[in-house]
Amino acid sequence: MPGYVEDRWMTKKPDPATGEKRRTSRWGQGKRYRVAGIPGVKDRSFEKLHGPEGANAWLAKAQHESTAGEFIDPRRGHMLLKDYVEQEWWPRRDYDNPTTEATVKGRVWTHIVPHLGDYQLNSIKTKQLGEWLKILKATVGPSTANESWRYLSAIFQAAIDDERLTRNPCRRQTTLRVPTRPPAKARAWPKDRVLAVQAAMDERFQLCVDLGVGAGLRSGEVFGLSVDDIDFEGGRILVRRQVKKVGAKLAFALPKGEKTRDVPVPDYLLKRIADSLERRPARRVTLPWKDPRPPKTEREKDERAPQAHSLILTAARGGAIRRDSFDTRIWKPALAAAGVISPPVKTQQPVRHRPGKFRTVLTYQESREDGFHSLRHTFASVQLDAREPIVAVSKWLGHADPSITLRIYAHMMPEADGRGRSAMQSWFEGSS
Repeated sequence: MPGYVEDRWMTKKPDPATGEKRRTSRWGQGKRYRVAGIPGVKDRSFEKLHGPEGANAWLAKAQHESTAGEFIDPRRGHMLLKDYVEQEWWPRRDYDNPTTEATVKGRVWTHIVPHLGDYQLNSIKTKQLGEWLKILKATVGPSTANESWRYLSAIFQAAIDDERLTRNPCRRQTTLRVPTRPPAKARAWPKDRVLAVQAAMDERFQLCVDLGVGAGLRSGEVFGLSVDDIDFEGGRILVRRQVKKVGAKLAFALPKGEKTRDVPVPDYLLKRIADSLERRPARRVTLPWKDPRPPKTEREKDERAPQAHSLILTAARGGAIRRDSFDTRIWKPALAAAGVISPPVKTQQPVRHRPGKFRTVLTYQESREDGFHSLRHTFASVQLDAREPIVAVSKWLGHADPSITLRIYAHMMPEADGRGRSAMQSWFEGSS
């Protein structure tokens, strides 16, 4: 089997006169033992203190793994995690959805690189992971911590594929308590809460509540709703696009899951839409499609070509509504005014470039369960309570599969009331 251990401090052949090996000019300098001669394996040197046993053990391991095609040089794992992420892992990522790309990049560069980036890949063990998890648990929620752990595991797995590591320290972890994503239990709002929040809003945006609770629309779908999407005669809303934020810019895109849908709506909601349009006519808004970044190819140029739609709801200056701006300026103040969340905390912060000047900043309580999605949950609750088929409700909500709807809203379905028993009795009576 190819490969050998060389003692660089002593001559290879003994002295003809004495029969003993002699010291070389490298005596006492550098690492003494060198493993070489294994095809496809870079030479490796060992300190004197390891003795020839360490070199021989590594030689045997390298020979075996090289023959089996499984050898991974541990020195390739000496690369810093941040260098590996920036130079090798991230450049190979290819996300069709720019929002997903921005989310992943934000998690990695905010929660992983600052804390583990200066460690070598092969030096990150249970101890380092445990210290990192303590930081995550103290600074972010369980969902963010769980996502960050999964992204770090993906980085290590890629390093294995790149032959920089032999194992993923995030896999089969039995010592650390890895954060889990908390189970989301949808909660519908009572009618009085819906009306109280709506009443606390600026009148221009009250239609958002009607569309959320009356048609189950997500906030981005509400902001992307066009006059052409309202079928007044058929009593339907066509959900064909959303307004989404990519980085700091906005774009039109298909609804979540890239599925369009029709939602049957009551006359009351159609009248609310008509009244709103009579007070404030729709405005034409032009945005790129799917991705606002400059295209790199002709194909991307065609795919991202701007589209113009007459939006029913727009911002004060006529552009599309930004979800984050709506959340902080419209939604949360309404929640606080209606008593759903606590009043905001007021702080004074200095104004940049204006010494001695301060501005009042309102910080609202974080409450995911009281987000705009609560209106969508209320829509589902009303439909299920009316015993609409789960398949139909799933279609109206735009879920990929009815099983998703069932998993989220099973607790909202009405209890059995014996209708099945009566039907079974009729079946038996008819067969006798």
